[in-house]
Amino acid sequence: MASISVRKISDQTVAALRARAAKAGVSMEEEVRRILDETVKREESAGEMMERIFSRSWDGERFEVPPINGYVEPMKFRDEA
Repeated sequence: MASISVRKISDQTVAALRARAAKAGVSMEEEVRRILDETVKREESAGEMMERIFSRSWDGERFEVPPINGYVEPMKFRDEA
């Protein structure tokens, strides 16, 4: 297995990691390994992330773009003849 060293971690982050590890009953090193493992396994698309973040306020209805049937007239701007 590989090893890494991370420098310049804030004192607040170290304290939070120490508390989190103690709560889980593991070493701080093990807790960091768990956090890293969970984080890299959680690869999700932007859409999946948005759905996860906003799912609490989501009413369950999905937005579906209706298919375009036939010819669609392009927009015309004032300056066009």
